[in-house]
Amino acid sequence: MNLFDLTGRVAVITGGNGGIGLGIAQALAGQGCNVSIWGRNADKNKAAAASMAGLSGKVDTRVCDVTDPASVNAAMKATLDMFGRVDGCFANAGIGGGGRRSFIERTEEEWRTMFATNLDGVFHAFQAAARHMTERANAGDPFGRLVATSSLASIFGTARNEHYAATKAAINALVRALGVELARHGVTANAILPGWIKSDMTAGIMANEKFVANVMPRIPMRRFGEASDFGGIAVYLMSKASSYHTADTFVIDGGYTAF
Repeated sequence: MNLFDLTGRVAVITGGNGGIGLGIAQALAGQGCNVSIWGRNADKNKAAAASMAGLSGKVDTRVCDVTDPASVNAAMKATLDMFGRVDGCFANAGIGGGGRRSFIERTEEEWRTMFATNLDGVFHAFQAAARHMTERANAGDPFGRLVATSSLASIFGTARNEHYAATKAAINALVRALGVELARHGVTANAILPGWIKSDMTAGIMANEKFVANVMPRIPMRRFGEASDFGGIAVYLMSKASSYHTADTFVIDGGYTAF
């Protein structure tokens, strides 16, 4: 039996219409997994679906604001109506550091916006998925995968983006707690921590001469990781091979988060 054959499985990917999330979606669909992409931008969702044409898994897209529980619940219902089940939820939606100002210069609005976008999105998506997964487990079908994309900032901190690091550390703590709470239902919880990832969202970084001169030499292997690197670990985490791998963090292509 091929443990990495995901034919018939269904995964929800928030923020799966670009960057890391798209790499995860493409890898899962390539293994036969049916994918539902939830994102705010309908045009980006459509382009993401088009990029996966010809892969073995079916692709659906939903316009969804992951910070709004009503929007998330509606997207989950629509996904279940289409596919009948959800086996995995990859919470990738969020925002980055948002500038170079120090902690003491931040406004309360900036703080709340960062927390709402990064934490509420994971909370609402995971809660909707976990409810379905535990109900299914109680009916005799124990299988579920919760995966959050976090950040190396959650471990090492970051210069002048400490509120971003705080949200990512909170996500890691949530993952560890869920790993304990949901294990009896056959549901695992894990986090993936990227280093510097080459994607449409980071293309502008390499145009920064100061970054290239001062930071790139300190990154292991002197390179950006690829979004496909995350695709490989996503396939593993959705497979039966990862049944006992829970409440853990995978670090891929580790690099520096402060410069």
